[in-house]
Amino acid sequence: MATARSHAPLPRRLVRPPVELELLIPAYNEQRRLPSTVAATVDFLAGRPWSSAVVVVDNNSADGTLDVLERFADSPVPVHAIGCSDQGKGAAVRRGIETSSARFIGFADADNATPVETLDRVMALLRAGHGAVIASRHAPGAHLDVEQSALRRGGGLLFRSLAHLSLPGVADTQCGFKFFCGPLARAITRDCRIDGFAFDVELLARVVRAGRDVVEVPVVWHDVPGSTFSARRDGLRSMADLLRISLAR
Repeated sequence: MATARSHAPLPRRLVRPPVELELLIPAYNEQRRLPSTVAATVDFLAGRPWSSAVVVVDNNSADGTLDVLERFADSPVPVHAIGCSDQGKGAAVRRGIETSSARFIGFADADNATPVETLDRVMALLRAGHGAVIASRHAPGAHLDVEQSALRRGGGLLFRSLAHLSLPGVADTQCGFKFFCGPLARAITRDCRIDGFAFDVELLARVVRAGRDVVEVPVVWHDVPGSTFSARRDGLRSMADLLRISLAR
């Protein structure tokens, strides 16, 4: 859904302390999957030389998503929780980016389908000056350890065909592991409008239109049950959003 956005400055209390890397995890009713994902992420980041933080963006969950984060109060890597009242993964990711002051920022899914160790390659590429670095299940060298259902694969093929109208050079726009130069991400999200599952394509398209590059990193990826995507509910809307993105300039 396309909605109007306010560009008013955010209250200072909503802007977190600066770090080199912030990893956002958008979450909607993720009480079951979130603890292990946050724990694995914290363990990995604690052993890396960059200052970092994990930010869970709660998208109006009705379960105990926020309650399970209490165990990370004394984490060696800060774990923040913020809310987003606008429904949709795109809205949650934008909320996290808008409230960040990190040098680099990105997001990963709560299911931990992409190994967090991928960040080693991602950070090396971001530090080298690339605008966006994303995990890819379809770039040369990638491997699908556990594949999606035939229905999801068929829908994904159609989605990729439409996404190529806006991003002909990107093999996989939908792997939920994307990282950006922080100032670039904050600048382009001001004009983003897509809240649904096509928000990734809009974000990447704006990176390219800003004159920056998108680098794909092949990954070993496995499908994890529990996705909030519904082909019946979200499929047609996502296709319409892709066409809208391809026509925007």
